[in-house]
Amino acid sequence: MYKKLIVLLLLLAPTLAAKAAPGTAITHNKGGYLTNAVLKYPSSPKLRSSIALIYDEQDQRSLYSKNASAIVPIASITKLMTAMVVLDAKLPLDEKITISVFDFDILKNTHSRMRIGMTLTRGELLNLALMSSENRAAAALARTYPGGTHAAVAMMNEKALELGMKKTQFRDATGLNSDNTSTAHDLAKMVIAAQHYKLINKYTTTASHMVAAPGFAPLRFGNTNPLVKNASWNIDVSKTGYINEAGRCLVMHAHIKDRPVIIVLLDSQGKNTRVGDAIRVKKWMESATPRRQDKNI
Repeated sequence: MYKKLIVLLLLLAPTLAAKAAPGTAITHNKGGYLTNAVLKYPSSPKLRSSIALIYDEQDQRSLYSKNASAIVPIASITKLMTAMVVLDAKLPLDEKITISVFDFDILKNTHSRMRIGMTLTRGELLNLALMSSENRAAAALARTYPGGTHAAVAMMNEKALELGMKKTQFRDATGLNSDNTSTAHDLAKMVIAAQHYKLINKYTTTASHMVAAPGFAPLRFGNTNPLVKNASWNIDVSKTGYINEAGRCLVMHAHIKDRPVIIVLLDSQGKNTRVGDAIRVKKWMESATPRRQDKNI
């Protein structure tokens, strides 16, 4: 009888596994029960960003959503798309590019430490655009794209459609143009796509980088997201953004409790709010507890 029961359990196991709900882990405990284990989260996190989305990539479900369908300016979050189309074009990363007056911001007159005549490789410009959100670096990348800035922006919009970002539009490569708009849902799709690019992983999570352009004093640039320097975070992709129309923004692909999660925070008022909200999200996810339903077979 005991042997027959064992055989029956082996035959039923695949069927029971197939019936498990998405995101449910099935394990056997010592008592011979099948256990459906899912994470149970406490009440919603108290986030101060006007728009927020927490998306569990493993379970492919939203854990928290706040105005996630609102179409709003996205500022320098734009640069993730700029980087993707530059990398898709497979342009030589060691090609030298010189900053020119055409890379200056005439829309908002933002400050930059990059000067006319500074010559860096395309790879270094990509690093600065992603890590320190350097606008002149992003502008130079678009200007030297095959067909120029207009072609680069057109390709950014084309790729957005390919990724299913139907409520997104780009008007420039830096994000200074407030007509660069999207939704939190769309940006989650962009972050998921971006995390498959090794250089985007590397550059968006680099803490700092020293630039040594011939004829100019060395300059050290830092990451605009202080969380990449925090050992308690496991971040794959990070990008900040800010213009008045967008507020302070932050998107990340990270692992929290060994789960891949996308965090989108838009229109955060206050200099430290987006980082504070990200920390609140992490603590909220770490406070999740397994919820089990044991069934005796």
